[in-house]
Parts: sequence; C-alpha cells; structure tokens
Amino acid sequence: MTSPLEGSGRNYGRPHPEHSLRYEIAHEYLDIAKGLWDSWDDDAFVRDRKAGRFFDREKLHTLGYKGRFFQVEGPLNIQRSPQGQPVLFQAGASDAGIGLAGRHADAVFANHVSLEEGQAFYRSIKTSAIAQGRLADDVKIFPSAGPIVGRTRKEAEDKYQAIRDLVSIDEALAYLGRYFDHHDFSAYPLDAPFPELGDIGKNSFRSTTDRIKRTAALKRQTLREAALEAATPRADLIGSTKEIADIMIERVEKQAADGFILGFPVIGQGLDDFVELVIPELEARGVYDRNLPGETLRDHLGLPRRESRYARPAPSSVPRKAG
Repeated sequence: MTSPLEGSGRNYGRPHPEHSLRYEIAHEYLDIAKGLWDSWDDDAFVRDRKAGRFFDREKLHTLGYKGRFFQVEGPLNIQRSPQGQPVLFQAGASDAGIGLAGRHADAVFANHVSLEEGQAFYRSIKTSAIAQGRLADDVKIFPSAGPIVGRTRKEAEDKYQAIRDLVSIDEALAYLGRYFDHHDFSAYPLDAPFPELGDIGKNSFRSTTDRIKRTAALKRQTLREAALEAATPRADLIGSTKEIADIMIERVEKQAADGFILGFPVIGQGLDDFVELVIPELEARGVYDRNLPGETLRDHLGLPRRESRYARPAPSSVPRKAG
C-alpha cells in the first residue's frame, strides 16, 4: 500500500506526497521491482565447472529504467524466484488503489463489513485486472476476518462485549484520530452527531475515512458511537461455530472473497478458538484442506507462476484470454 501517514515522508526528509501522486510513484516503483525480478532467465545459471562458466550472459537482462521518479539501471544480483516473482499483496480501496491492484497485485487485502460491500469491491478488482489484460483469477481477494467464535451465540457475544469493555472512550478517540491525520477528536462533544470534517483524512486512509463518515451519516451516529465502532468494529463474524462457517462459506460462494486474512481482536486470543472449533467444521464441509497444493506461496494461493517478460513462449502454447 502507499503510506497513508504524514510522518512517513518526514522519515525520509521529504513532505508526504498527495494521494494521487503516491499512486503514480507506486506504479513506477512496482514496474521497476518487477523488471528487476526478471533480470535473469530461469535457466541463466548453468554452473558449468568444467567450462568455468557460471551463467549464460545471453540470459542476463539490464533494465535501464528512466522514469519521472526513478532511474534504475539494474540488473538485480540474485536469480529469479522459484515462483517467478514474489507474491504482491496490495491494500487500498480508493479508485487509485483499485487501479494499482488491477495492474500489479496478485492478492488484495479487503476490509468490508457487509456481503454487498464485499461483492462490489470483489467485482471492481476483477474488472480492473481484466482491463489490464489479465485474467480475473490472476488476482485473489482476501478480506480481513477477526472471528469471535463461541460454542453458542451467547458465548460469542459475551466475548465481544468483554473485548469492547477493554477500550476506553479516550482510547477510541485516539484510534479514530489516527485515520484522520491524527486529528484531535477530544475537543468535540461526545454525544453530538459525528462532526463535519471537510477534507481532513483525504490524504491518509482515504477509503477508510470515507467509510467511517458514510457509516456515521447512514446510522446517524454520535462521535462516541463512531469512535467505539472504529476501535472495536462489530463484524458479521461473531457467533457459534456453525454461524461463522456459514458466513465464511457464503462470502466465497457469492464472490465477496477468495479466502481470508485472519487477525483477531486481542493478541494471543481467538486463534485457538478458531483452530479448535471452526477449522474442523470447514473440513467437515469439504471447503478446507490442511494439505496445501504445491511448494510455494503462489501454489498455496492458487496463483499462476509469473513468467519472465523475456521468456519465449513454447511453439505449441496457446495464449490465455482475459475474462
């Protein structure tokens, strides 16, 4: 993702770039990275001791990149990955973020609460990939999921309430402010409607701040309610083992997700419950297999190997069609 926090630029002795400019830089940066990863053909290193020949110079490629933001000659001094290229994960749901994902990403982190929002985002990413001449299945969508599971619905609800009780309103306001360029919300009345903030947050976590403001308006939330929801979001994944499994399966079957990135509300808690309760349920339904295919992360995620831009297609190969 492009760094959303103002302090990131100061760490490098420069001002924080404007939102759209960050994505222009990111496109160029990733073009360079992917070009460098193709510096060597897969079979460039012959390691012929008798001939004293370590690599085939014809299979070494210099990038020679000259762009608006970077100039990089190359080549990279390491061979290609067994995966072809490392798996690129992307996060960002603005229009610019979706464009970046469609062109470069192998996997996309998503953060949508409802099924309908997830489906809309899923379609937008797949459509963006197709527009770049890729296949829809070349990029996978992985929403964040922090399941709170209990043996009964009530047990799960009690766990959620215990987690929410850990967060004070001052902590929730500080957490909310982080999304809005570290804006100080403590000066606003807590039980008044969520304040009008203008462009505050526009150059940071744009898609997140847009969602917070949209939700606050839709639900007519007070500042207190919006802050607590931002700090301890109540997702759909709170319930019994069966309920959690039902929701996760539905998200995949109805094209809101290709899988999930698990992150639990409290470090050190939640994972054991998920492994002990939900995983066996998913296995019993035939939708989870502990024996992952292949040997690389690409294999595990069902992603195609990234071939080198310099590779010559085999005479009998048939080009893939996007769509």
